[in-house]
Amino acid sequence: MLIDDRITSYIQSLIPDEDPILTEIRAYAEESFVPVIRPETAAILKTLIELKQAKKILEIGTAIGYSAILMSRCQNVEHITTVENYEPRIEVARKNIKKAGLSEKISLVAGDAGEFLKELDEAFDLVFLDAAKAQYPAYLPDILRVLKTGGVLITDNVMQDGEILESHFTVPKRNRTIHDRMREYLYILTHDEELQTSIVPIGDGISISVKKLT
Repeated sequence: MLIDDRITSYIQSLIPDEDPILTEIRAYAEESFVPVIRPETAAILKTLIELKQAKKILEIGTAIGYSAILMSRCQNVEHITTVENYEPRIEVARKNIKKAGLSEKISLVAGDAGEFLKELDEAFDLVFLDAAKAQYPAYLPDILRVLKTGGVLITDNVMQDGEILESHFTVPKRNRTIHDRMREYLYILTHDEELQTSIVPIGDGISISVKKLT
């Protein structure tokens, strides 16, 4: 854990109960070992959406639809476009979105996020990135292209359960590519003059980047 377990438990104890659909999806995710955002991360994500008063959101990495449904509950959100490449999860996500009555508000795109981003010609108030970690540096230029000036980019799991703190050679070989590219991604976010970025040690770590006015 990035912070004391007692602090995390206390923060989670303050979070109001989710609506029945989200509770059901989270239970399924835990039983099926499908990663969804942690409760404390979900809370800060909703807060940032409300703060930004985001109307159009792009999500990269749908999984089974938990975070898309969660974000759709925020009061100013008009539409969410979400992208997923893993077919078994796509079908579950479609069912969850339909069950939540959000098929018109959430557009689920099945396909490779990198290819989709290159063809995308829309502008978004907020982007939530929670997909294949090794691809983040490659995704970033197109994400910034479609993110409105003043828009917010939120990236989940940037601390990799603390592994990001380790050196390349102490990380298990199977994780080194992800480790190196996440470090590259975070360096770009924090040194790009177009962005104002903060890394917040909540959940598994999130980065919050604002596209500056020029």
